[in-house]
Amino acid sequence: MASAVEQLAANLSFASFAKAEDLKKRIWFTLAALVVYRLGTYIPIPGVDANELARLVEQNSSGILGWINGLAGGALGRMAIFALNIMPYISASIIIQLMTTVSPHLEQLKKEGEQGRKKINQYTRYGTVVLAALQAYGIAVGLESQGNAVIDPGWYFRISAVITLTGGTVFLMWLGEQITARGIGNGISLIIFAGIIAGLPSAIAAILELGRTGQMSTFLIIGIIILALVTIAVIVFMERAQRRLLVKYPKRQVGNQIQNVDPSHLPLKLNTAGVIPPIFASSLLLLPITVSNFSQGSGPDWLNTINALLGRGQPLFLAIYIGLIIFFAFFYTAIMFNPKETADNLKKYGGFIPGIRPGERTAEYIDYVLTRITVVGALYLAAVCLLPEILTSYAAIPFYFGGTSLLIIVSVTMDTVSQVQSHLLAQQYEGLMKKTKLGGSRK
Repeated sequence: MASAVEQLAANLSFASFAKAEDLKKRIWFTLAALVVYRLGTYIPIPGVDANELARLVEQNSSGILGWINGLAGGALGRMAIFALNIMPYISASIIIQLMTTVSPHLEQLKKEGEQGRKKINQYTRYGTVVLAALQAYGIAVGLESQGNAVIDPGWYFRISAVITLTGGTVFLMWLGEQITARGIGNGISLIIFAGIIAGLPSAIAAILELGRTGQMSTFLIIGIIILALVTIAVIVFMERAQRRLLVKYPKRQVGNQIQNVDPSHLPLKLNTAGVIPPIFASSLLLLPITVSNFSQGSGPDWLNTINALLGRGQPLFLAIYIGLIIFFAFFYTAIMFNPKETADNLKKYGGFIPGIRPGERTAEYIDYVLTRITVVGALYLAAVCLLPEILTSYAAIPFYFGGTSLLIIVSVTMDTVSQVQSHLLAQQYEGLMKKTKLGGSRK
């Protein structure tokens, strides 16, 4: 006779989706929220010349403005109310996470469970407002210095721009939290995902147009599609890859009997840092290019020299890019995962790794394993991020999505699909338990 788990897995199918009313409501809510977000990316802030702004963004497309504009789904190029997107929230979250390692107060809040997490989230919201206001003011002043981009420059425009852009970011932060609570998937990640995906139809149309005009061969287009599929498959495999450490627990006495406790595993992700290393590395490398573009070549000679050496596709650019990705992969992993805390928790509940003494030796062993798998994870991130740069710069292949965008798309998709499966499994489990109770009551 099949077990309950086997029956559950056998009954899990897309047919069960029709019965999952709560899941369908969550999906519809998520789609509606994303539609609201996309509509907001087309509402411009007052006082900006759209044509002049489009020319300015096109001029700085190779810098950090182009990168942020891609993540925001073109909202920055249109100077919409959601031009800042959710990036101030991401920056504030990273800053708060970094501060938990140096601030005893935040570290204590992190250990307090749900209440501590709520306070940390509140600090993150305050930080988001501050960062959004500073970035909005910087954008307003920068636009005023760029010719005729602003129709009526002055403090009225600066104040209105700060209020509008900051309010847009705060609204997106609230919308992301609503998606997480009432929808499906992580709201903040889905907003970034929607911004990136918004550029997919135009990218496909551009490739097909190149094929139609004869500028790109059919075999090359097919090769790009195959390469993209292979890259996505590699990302899926590496993001799911884990190193599982066997954890055993001592025998437990229940009454007069000695029961064995089933062993478990401590999963260590191959890529613990996620997409943070490429984001940090891209931001730092694109900053000199952005400054040089805004100065229009009139800056100091050393800045122009750095801009030339750090151009997209240059050997120095690629070398520093790899180095920064590897550095931030190790740095962020060290912040996110504490081997000593994990070892103390195992010791507290009586768990141990076979052959390793509990306590300090266990922490050293976990750190030893984590360091070595992080090497593989960092090299994987570097390879995925370098591939589009090399294809675009040296092979003249129009790879419209960078490595960071591909990582975000695949990671968010995997997380969302996983949550959908969890809801379906929960529904199937409830149905199975009801059938079991009804069968037992008939007897």
